[in-house]
Amino acid sequence: MEQQEKIYDVIIIGSGPGGMTAALYASRANLSTLVLERGVPGGELLNTAEVENYPGFDSIMGPELADKMHKSSMRFGADQAYGDVKRIVVDGAYRIVEAGKKSYKAKAVIIATGSYHRKLNVPGEDQYNGRGVSYCAVCDGAFFRNKDLIVVGGGDSAVEEGTYLTQFGDVNIVHRRDSLRAQKILQDRAFKNEKVNFTWDTVVEEIQGDGNKVTGVAMKNVKTGEVVQQNIDGVFVYVGILPQSDAFRDLGITDAEGWIETNEYMETAVPGIFAVGDVRKKTLRQITTAVGDGGEAGNRAFHYIEEWNDRYAVEK
Repeated sequence: MEQQEKIYDVIIIGSGPGGMTAALYASRANLSTLVLERGVPGGELLNTAEVENYPGFDSIMGPELADKMHKSSMRFGADQAYGDVKRIVVDGAYRIVEAGKKSYKAKAVIIATGSYHRKLNVPGEDQYNGRGVSYCAVCDGAFFRNKDLIVVGGGDSAVEEGTYLTQFGDVNIVHRRDSLRAQKILQDRAFKNEKVNFTWDTVVEEIQGDGNKVTGVAMKNVKTGEVVQQNIDGVFVYVGILPQSDAFRDLGITDAEGWIETNEYMETAVPGIFAVGDVRKKTLRQITTAVGDGGEAGNRAFHYIEEWNDRYAVEK
């Protein structure tokens, strides 16, 4: 593995809103900063059609906001490199990030790798992503006022977000079993809500559209095999969300499901390793919360490195 010569103050893994904000704060504080990304900067913003809940913009397309954030985050001199991060090695006072065939050394690391939604993997899902298919009710619910919606899933997120969506339209929760897996309090709220209906023992087999937007779904009853068509305006998928943290599990900083645990300063159980955004164990995963995490981590990394320099008598 090729070891890069430069030793950075901080390496940021991932360039979604959290990672880009951390890069902005760290580089603006005059820390030598490297942003490692495996693809195009922006994270989930690149998969978001229109954003209406980010302060300063009445409405902005996700990729446009990603581009603005990226340009802003790099303007204080942060370096950028590409590679799929395999692991972080704790090497005494340093942290070694292995990415592809290269390794990078730093005093501190900020993990901003995000999470990903499990997909249904049915025809039409990718085609209509952002055009009627969504994985975030808080992000996209307001685009479906007075529309007919289905929510796919039966866990906490499906039931809670399905209930949330009733402020915009009627909701049908489609679940492959005959009972919900959500907490009882969430089930009770949904059952009492007149705008929530349930379709049991059923899976979505196809998401249909007119080429521009979703118009319906084909659903199959798993017990009878019957397939029915339903006209629908929006499909919200909640069949699981997973952290992108496999590369960091051996550090002992995740819970059993892989979410990285931090304190309020974004510090993990390993000194000098921070985590921000959707990879963290948290309740609300939004652009605004990721940005807040990134600012906190960038600021805290500055203080950590000041202490690091004092302890190891290394000139900046």
